Amino acid sequence: MSKSFASSADLGEKQRTLEVLADGVYALTAEGDPNVGAIEGEDFVVCFEALATPVAAREWLALLREHTDKPVRYLVLSHYHAVRVLGASAFDADVIVAHDNTRRLIAERGRQDWASEYGRMPRLFKEPDSIPGLTWPSATFSDRFTIDLGGDRGDLELRYCGRGHTEGDIVAWLPKQKVLFAGDLVEAQAALYTGDAFHRDWSSATLDAVAALEAEALVGGRGAVARGRAEVDAAIAQTRAFLTVMIDQVGAVKRRGGTLKEAFEAVHAELAPVFGRWPIFEHCLPFDVSRLWDELAGVERPRIWTAERDREVWDELQG
Repeated sequence: MSKSFASSADLGEKQRTLEVLADGVYALTAEGDPNVGAIEGEDFVVCFEALATPVAAREWLALLREHTDKPVRYLVLSHYHAVRVLGASAFDADVIVAHDNTRRLIAERGRQDWASEYGRMPRLFKEPDSIPGLTWPSATFSDRFTIDLGGDRGDLELRYCGRGHTEGDIVAWLPKQKVLFAGDLVEAQAALYTGDAFHRDWSSATLDAVAALEAEALVGGRGAVARGRAEVDAAIAQTRAFLTVMIDQVGAVKRRGGTLKEAFEAVHAELAPVFGRWPIFEHCLPFDVSRLWDELAGVERPRIWTAERDREVWDELQG
């Protein structure tokens, strides 16, 4: 029997948990749904990620308003994927910040990504008609963007650690509090989506740069907050292991002249015993393997995912 397409059958509501990680530092997790966060400045708030629609974003903001009524000055987007950015209008932020490459990706493939992700994860798009259009950053950077939080709160450092989940991922780092919002560069007990990834960069230099921050609390793209160095290191190691297994298995099949379907089956067999019970594993894996197959064949930049291509790959590998 074929599996339901991507996450189209995942229609049940998830339990949301708002956690206070330090004074004025918040994370909202939801059983494997995309995580979001917020950091208070002296007289403003920085929000991290925007969710998929303004309606979904306003629900998050209502929870945040139970803790602070400061206005949102900055909205930080870790990368361009629709479920992370299309709710931006709800924040009424003065500045929307992203990486230079993220802005280029929105221009190049934002519209197609919107249709693709809506088809894959319809439950996340609460009242999709509320989306006013593509989200465009008003400030971009190439290496580092520093926000002075005021008072004795220290700085918030937005950093580009290298190509990974996409070619434009950034993290938000609080050196004083040792808290890291890693976006989808790290997942804690959740499967990786790598359909737009640079697997070899991500599994090596990029994760090395993330680990070098030595965070004591880490909010990944999905999954529970990692608290303490042991849990942070475990989340980074889990992410690296997922990528390494994929590279090894797909590479072996390709070297022996095998097929994409055989590569998918080899990766699935190797990863499922450890990762198969975690959120969106079955959803992600066909798109992950397809992108890695291309990458190892010399396709430098990920091909654009469209709703039509999604179905073709799913039918070939998960059908």
